[in-house]
Amino acid sequence: MRRIYAVEPSDAGIAEDSVRLDHDQRNRRRMVYTTESGRAIMLDMQRPVHLRDGQLLRLEDGALVRVDAMPEALIEIHAHSTAELVRIAWHLGNRHLPTQLLTGPNGGTLRIRHDHVIAEMVEGLGGHCLPVLAPFDPEGGAYDGAGASSGHGHGHHHHHDHEHEHG
Repeated sequence: MRRIYAVEPSDAGIAEDSVRLDHDQRNRRRMVYTTESGRAIMLDMQRPVHLRDGQLLRLEDGALVRVDAMPEALIEIHAHSTAELVRIAWHLGNRHLPTQLLTGPNGGTLRIRHDHVIAEMVEGLGGHCLPVLAPFDPEGGAYDGAGASSGHGHGHHHHHDHEHEHG
């Protein structure tokens, strides 16, 4: 099995193959992936990595494999004002939900994984939900060091003087 030894930017060369991965598969320390051509390649890093759409995986033999982020069932959240959107973002963060932040000509947009209960909450807060299929690349956590969302863990490596409230 070929091993991945580095993650490189999309302009580092020309890929000979690709892997289609969802968000969870793109956030790993160790995992075996199957490329589009059916080859097994192994990710085995010292720390978890966050693979982004278009990045290249450098294999031991020098070959490059492109990361293609798979579309996932998401909810795109819009609001009438920035204040409403910030309030919705606060409620999503209070629930530790991985959230993707998007900007555009009409203001900000949030994306979360599809969840009908959360969609009802968002609409109750004045937001508008639109189901979409798109790659999911949520904002990283403050303590993960790599800008990658790593779920609901609270494995802080330092002391801080505040409590965590869970809704």
